[in-house]
Amino acid sequence: MVSNTLHPTIEVSPLIPTYKRFPITLVKGKGSYVWDEEGNEYLDFTSGIATCNLGHVPDVVKESVEEQLQALWHCSNLYHIPKQEELAAQLVKHSCGDQVFFCNSGAEANEAAIKLARRYFQKIKGGEAEIVTFTQSFHGRTMGTLSATGQENIQQGFAPLLSGFRHLPFNDFEALEQIPTQKTCAVLVELVQGEGGVIPADIRWVQRLEEICKENDLILMVDEIQTGMGRTGTLFAYEQYGIEPDVISIAKGLGSGFPIGAIIAKEKVAEAFGPGNHGSTFGGNPLSASAGLATVNHLVTSDRINEAFILGHYLKEKLEELKDEFAEIKEVRGKGLLLGMVVSCDALSIVEKAREKKVLLLTAGPNVVRILPPLTTSKQEIDSFVSILKCVFDILDRA
Repeated sequence: MVSNTLHPTIEVSPLIPTYKRFPITLVKGKGSYVWDEEGNEYLDFTSGIATCNLGHVPDVVKESVEEQLQALWHCSNLYHIPKQEELAAQLVKHSCGDQVFFCNSGAEANEAAIKLARRYFQKIKGGEAEIVTFTQSFHGRTMGTLSATGQENIQQGFAPLLSGFRHLPFNDFEALEQIPTQKTCAVLVELVQGEGGVIPADIRWVQRLEEICKENDLILMVDEIQTGMGRTGTLFAYEQYGIEPDVISIAKGLGSGFPIGAIIAKEKVAEAFGPGNHGSTFGGNPLSASAGLATVNHLVTSDRINEAFILGHYLKEKLEELKDEFAEIKEVRGKGLLLGMVVSCDALSIVEKAREKKVLLLTAGPNVVRILPPLTTSKQEIDSFVSILKCVFDILDRA
């Protein structure tokens, strides 16, 4: 702690207060559970905001990372990194893309996608490029991805935003016809808006969006930062929409908690990047690549994703039963194990009451409770969660 210069007797954290932290300190995790410094056990249905998709400290990733820790932690991307190339090969094999660029986070992945689209447009067509995104979207906290994000409340205080972005209404068919202009080079879309309220895209709307991109030679970029790595019941959410994006951005669940992000691009678009056009000091280094490779290998060789798809339906059915019982629950929406519960009360109050009963949840706006169990969760853990959630709503009803 440091002293407040205006009030020397008040101790202030040395951390810049960019987070409103919950009043617990987590020190250990395994599977679906975490423990605080006092030894209290919590059922974690946040998964580090869709990051620990294989649960906390999964053995298959732990073993790979421990082996890499004994060998080499980091080297520059000026040298070949075998596990990075293996990971890229797996991502290409199990997607519609051809080549991969690695970075450290979701925001950086979307930055890479934005830069790639602009460079492609200027090399092919020339002139100023514009990217279309959608209202209520969230693409990151950097100035580029913040400008791409379609939420004014998140953008406040950071003007001037970067030019070259246009926001259209999400899931609006008429708005799709406004996409093509002489400046438009690409469209960036989430197939389930996570931070924006857990709102799935309409399948017909997405397919029409792809048609417009093909008809006008526009790059279709899908932000799979939160939906990727099995979260929605397929390795990538786009597989459920019958489309093939030109660029896919991923992060979060890719490294099971280790910082790694990536874009997967079709060859014709990827060719716009050459040596010196983009880079990342830490992106895909030996340690993060080993975590990513172990994660992806497990996802594509096990039945984990299919099991998560089934569990997602089971959890949604249970939440629908709660909706029938409690008037405060207005809607249950989402895909797989990325679910949102729309409520008539303050969503944060539900999160806080659940935490008091040793369950961790998140919000996605003022009236949406976001539910993100690890893909390794069990029916028993889901039943326990639903039982506790029922107690929370019983308390609300009595208040």
